[in-house]
Amino acid sequence: MSISKKSTVSFILLSKIIVLSSLLSGCQNLPLLFSSEPESSNSVEVQPQIETIPTHQFQLADDQNIVGTMAAIHTRENDTLPDIARHFGLGYNDITIANPAIAPWIPESNSRVLLPLRFILPDAPHKGIVLNLANMRLFYYSRQQGKELLTYPVGIGRQGWNTPMGLTRIASKKVNPNWYVPDSIHREHADKGAALPKVVPAGPDNPLGRYAMPLAIPGYLIHGTNKPYGIGMQISHGCVQLYPEDIEVLFKKASVGMQVRIVHQPYLAAWDRDMLYLEAHEPLPKWASNKTQLQKQLLKHLKQLSAKAIASVDWHKVERVLQRSDGIPTPILKQSPDIAEISKNALQLAHPSQLYEQPVIEDLKANDWSMLVATFDDETKAQQLAAMLNHQGPPIPARKIQKNESYQVIAGPYKNKKEVKAAAQRIRLDFEINVKTLEPHLISKN
Repeated sequence: MSISKKSTVSFILLSKIIVLSSLLSGCQNLPLLFSSEPESSNSVEVQPQIETIPTHQFQLADDQNIVGTMAAIHTRENDTLPDIARHFGLGYNDITIANPAIAPWIPESNSRVLLPLRFILPDAPHKGIVLNLANMRLFYYSRQQGKELLTYPVGIGRQGWNTPMGLTRIASKKVNPNWYVPDSIHREHADKGAALPKVVPAGPDNPLGRYAMPLAIPGYLIHGTNKPYGIGMQISHGCVQLYPEDIEVLFKKASVGMQVRIVHQPYLAAWDRDMLYLEAHEPLPKWASNKTQLQKQLLKHLKQLSAKAIASVDWHKVERVLQRSDGIPTPILKQSPDIAEISKNALQLAHPSQLYEQPVIEDLKANDWSMLVATFDDETKAQQLAAMLNHQGPPIPARKIQKNESYQVIAGPYKNKKEVKAAAQRIRLDFEINVKTLEPHLISKN
């Protein structure tokens, strides 16, 4: 990869380029590195059979601890895994660990993407809100319409700013909340050369989104976000973030005083009819040193479950599930289906005409302002950076343009130089890239 001298990005910086971060975040976004090159994927054409399946809402029977169905979908041109994840109620973590051979931001067209839409419920009372940090998923148990379950992916606190565990409650509910910037975040932004106001009003730059529910733990909230493609990541200063469309539903259903239980359970087990399932995730960094102990506790629990039911566990399969830690509930009794069969039998979904909130990039016109973000010899890297920019929050519209033997990433359109300057600052702070402003009529051509 080579980079234009006009762009001051170094090879090292680009190899570690940041995505879905923003300095204007009440719960600071964490850098995400460039993904590895995609491996070969199963792209055999399968005739779509089903338009849609439940993704968020389920009715629970007595003693039911597993819900949902595994599904699959084929990508189309310009799809990204985060786009697909959001459309089907999954987070970045859900879809990427279930599809490790597919490049998240530039999947090959017609790649078969497994949708892990089956969930084992946390080992906790089915009451109020239960949040499992390990798989970054929230479960809301409603008694208003029988035993109803709503489940949503979340973004949580990053290392050093971990979301606290324990039992708490919703202290209040706020529509269009102002963000009162904590001193710690003021200092962090100042260190990066970006001053923040003491109060950020409601609007597109407010990281709390349109709805916020402060918890009884001071300083921690369940809220929306203006950066939805960070859901399913450790991105915050400890708050719990939901997609804007999800927090709107939860906000209306949850009540002040409702209990919120926060746990860390990377290994989940449950019976479904006569089959025992195991869902495994890597423990979060804070608990990584306890991984061996957590697995010992799991094995003890599985022995108790199987002995009570007089069932035979395939311990080699258990070991493979733990090694994969892909979040897919997998049967673990002897002679049960393996992951290949689970994937093969996943319900094939028809691709929607438009994925929910998938970015649509306007064409650049001669009278538009824009900017040259970077120049690459590698077309794939240029396409990946453009996709990442398009999924910032608020989005930074970008596209890949070929010029001679190289590929440029051009961001825009913008109405004036002031808009370009504001976007350029975000790119510099979030991606550590210094851009070049392109005045009208200076857009690169093929």
